[in-house]
Amino acid sequence: MSIEDNIFSIYDKLVAINPKIELVAATKTRSIAEIKLAIDTGKVASCGENKVQELLSKYNDNFTWDFIGQLQTNKVKYIIDKVRLIHSVDRFSLAKEIDKQANKINKVQDILIQVNSGKEESKGGVYLEDVDQLVDEINIFDNIKVRGIMAVMPKLDDEKELGQIFDQVYAKFDKLKTNQFCYLSMGMSNDYLLAVKAGANMVRLGRAIFGERDVF
Repeated sequence: MSIEDNIFSIYDKLVAINPKIELVAATKTRSIAEIKLAIDTGKVASCGENKVQELLSKYNDNFTWDFIGQLQTNKVKYIIDKVRLIHSVDRFSLAKEIDKQANKINKVQDILIQVNSGKEESKGGVYLEDVDQLVDEINIFDNIKVRGIMAVMPKLDDEKELGQIFDQVYAKFDKLKTNQFCYLSMGMSNDYLLAVKAGANMVRLGRAIFGERDVF
């Protein structure tokens, strides 16, 4: 199927579960032409990039951009004026730099707390039990607004076990949820329907939209 057909099919499935779902197109390695096809459907809330250099190489202000990858503190200044939402804040030092750079351009930057739900050493993110403390620490900043949680899930073949982890993340989100703390970014191409059924209201899809990558 085409990119457009993929998106319409995905979107129909998503809104049947949650009519207020936001679809983030994970655009790593994808061309501007492919991204434009996705955006032109009107169903994609934003383009999510994993790497600063790739975001800068593709950036234009006709698209809405999120940053969804691991972010180094010294790279914040390059993207602070370009992104709607930073999904991957997992430490106080990164939040401090975001606040500093946002203040320079008189911006309040929306962020999500990245959660390492499977406690995998190879992945970034705080553990669920540490989310409350990090949120409290970040709330001292004037130029950051914590808008919710982004979960990085372990790769599991057992759908029941994965569903239990989704439920744990949702329980944490639900405990902290307010009008401001309102996003749960959870679910990727292999598990997004399970994530939405568990309460996610934002999903990050690449392969499901664009097909397999030619470059890794």
